[in-house]
Amino acid sequence: MPASQARSRARDRNNVLNRAEFLSLNQPLKGNQEGRGSGRKQSGQAGAAAAQNGSAKERRQSQQLPEEDCMQLNPSFKGIAFNSLLAIDICMSKRLGVCANRASSWGGARSMISLLGITGHGIPWIAGTLICLVKSSTLAGQEVLMNLLLALLLDIVIVAGLQKLAKRKGPFDVTPGLLDYLTMDTYAFPAGHASRVAMLSKFFLNHLVLAIPLRILLVLWALCVGFSRVMIGRHHITDVLSGFVFGYLQFRLVELIWMSSNTCQMLISIW
Repeated sequence: MPASQARSRARDRNNVLNRAEFLSLNQPLKGNQEGRGSGRKQSGQAGAAAAQNGSAKERRQSQQLPEEDCMQLNPSFKGIAFNSLLAIDICMSKRLGVCANRASSWGGARSMISLLGITGHGIPWIAGTLICLVKSSTLAGQEVLMNLLLALLLDIVIVAGLQKLAKRKGPFDVTPGLLDYLTMDTYAFPAGHASRVAMLSKFFLNHLVLAIPLRILLVLWALCVGFSRVMIGRHHITDVLSGFVFGYLQFRLVELIWMSSNTCQMLISIW
């Protein structure tokens, strides 16, 4: 027995865990347990706070999302009205494009309708104005012709700029002609022919003394040229109507910047 007790004591002395510096590893401390408990409580509280914050954020998002979804899925009345008018415009323009190609219902009259459209083109009007300006011998006539030339040039520049901004294509795939490329009239909105004939008719009605039948024919000519652009499938109805509006605005602009007779004579002398 004494030998076995001596061996056990020697074994205990040789055990590293029985040393004083390692006794804390064998006996759990109350402070550690309390710390762990408090840590668990704090982590639980932090988790609860995070959950509350998350639920609050979800509630705020749920309050905001229906409004955004309503804006995307349920467009406003103005948006619905605009899209409806646009669809009606496209549908009516396709129905009225009876001369869009040779296979259309009025395909045989396409050449005549295109010839009517040429009467409202910018290149023939600019060429005719220059010829009349060269042959004119009166100061009043030269003044009117110089301002008419200015109006024609402004019309080409303004319409080309607006078409480049809008880049709207016509209801049919109609290739622009050579004269259209020369005046950069390659898109649909606004209709260049419509703006030009509206500006010209208003210009002539204001600055030329015409009989009533001629005034009526001038207005009918402008309307026919504008409508012909819809018939050949080159423009929509709204393109032509907006062209009439822009043509009137261009006339008002020319009236504001009207060149006097002296200015016209100076420009003619330079030319």
